[in-house]
Order: sequence, then C-alpha cells, then structure tokens
Amino acid sequence: MSASPARPAPVFLSDRIVVEAKGRGPDVILIPGLASTSAVWARTASALEGRYRVHLVTVRGFGDLPAEANANGRVSGPAADEIRRYMDEQGLSRPALIGHSMGGQIALRVAAESGSAVGRVMVVDASPFFPSLISPGATVGDVEPLARLAFQGIMLLGDQALRTQAGSLGLDMGGAGDSLFDGLGWQGGDRRTLAQGVYEVMTTDLRSRLPSITAPVTVVYGWSADDRSPRGHIDGLFRGGYRSLSRPATFERIEGAEHMVMIDRPRQFQAAVDRFLR
Repeated sequence: MSASPARPAPVFLSDRIVVEAKGRGPDVILIPGLASTSAVWARTASALEGRYRVHLVTVRGFGDLPAEANANGRVSGPAADEIRRYMDEQGLSRPALIGHSMGGQIALRVAAESGSAVGRVMVVDASPFFPSLISPGATVGDVEPLARLAFQGIMLLGDQALRTQAGSLGLDMGGAGDSLFDGLGWQGGDRRTLAQGVYEVMTTDLRSRLPSITAPVTVVYGWSADDRSPRGHIDGLFRGGYRSLSRPATFERIEGAEHMVMIDRPRQFQAAVDRFLR
C-alpha cells in the first residue's frame, strides 16, 4: 500500500502577523525588526530553505501590510502571542527562533512563555532593554518621557522628516540602533504602528522575564575594533543585559556590522546562523 500524501499545513489567519513558509526540514522562525518586513531575511532564508523549513514573519503595519489590529494599542506582545499560536496550530516541533532588533524582543517573549516548546533562540542586535546599551542604570521611568515625545513626533512629522530627524526625537540608540531609521532594513509602514513600535522598543524591559527562558540563547551583534566607535564598547553592555538568563548566553560579535547585521555582513552572519543551528 502506498503511503498517504502528507496533509497540507492548515491556513493561518491573523490580524497581527503574516507568515510565509518555505523549504523542508527542522523549523526556523525568522522575525524582522521595527519597520522591517520579512524581506530583510531574504538572503538568510535562501541559504536555509534547502535544509530547514523557514517561517518568515512580517508584523502587520510594517511595509505595505495594512495594520489591522496593530493600528491601535500594543504591537510586540500581541505579535509574540500570535507566533505562539502559529507554532501550536502548525504543529511546529521545538522551532529555532531568530529575531532582529524589536523582532529579537518578540522572540524573547515567545521563548519566555513557551518553555520547552522552543528549541533555541538567536537575537540579532537586540537587547531585553535597549536603553541599557547606552546607560546600564537606566530605567523605564527614565526613558518614558523621551519615548512619548518620539511617539508624538512620528505622528506629526512627514516621512522624509522622520528619516532625517530621527535622532532629535530621542531615537538615537547609539551603537544599538545606529541604522534603525537610515539602514537598508527600513521599509516604513503605518504611522501609528511605527510610532507605537518605537515607543515599545524604547520602554520594553524584558530582563525580569529572562529567567523563564529554558532554551539556549545566542546573541549576535555588530562590533568595531575602533575604540572611538560606540560599537567598540558594546560587548560588556550586551553581556550585562542577558546576565539573568537561567543558562549563560552565547555571544557572537561580527566585526564591521552595524544594526542590520544580516545585511551589513551577510557571509559572517550566515556562518553564525549555521553554528547556531547545528
């Protein structure tokens, strides 16, 4: 008797995220950052889909996707909940999560709530609390007024002014986000979703959630050998941010990369991903 054909995966409908699956093999979920779509992972997905089943996430309201439920209220928390629902409905077996920037924070949320259902996590130039990459003693209360101004500024400024005046809105994250608004990953989107996303990137503090993560965590980030560059002093700040994990993280710095690590140094980044997935 011939084997029955494999059942197609159920259609996943969400008013928060869109997911496209490619390839066959162990599951890998790729989550882009603020104002980015899954297009930032094109090179990574192409390198993986011959060996892995790659799930490319885009948060609604970024790029050309209508915001739908992300038009009002929180963005990253609900997106994480939807990724967890996707994992469950699609029957994914302990997928690896790879998230960039805000997508890295989303990956941490998913892992903290999923226990052993997540196999491993890679965060790319992402911190559980981004302001700590500038000032380790910063608190949400310290940065919330700046975040509120940033939200209001995005709602008021035109698109071109947003690109050129991002630093004046309090969005300059130093070495942590030097390409946030001017890099190849910027694809824009719904103004309110972007404004809320910026507010959340500046005020989300996940450090207390890290002990709940049981999956191994790898942190990949851009680095510079030049002491005059903020990237030359970022090692200790990243390590300090992840010190409350239940098991020590693996840290991989990629020289010459800025915030968009996978675009800035694609070969070195892909080598790091291959090591992570072994």
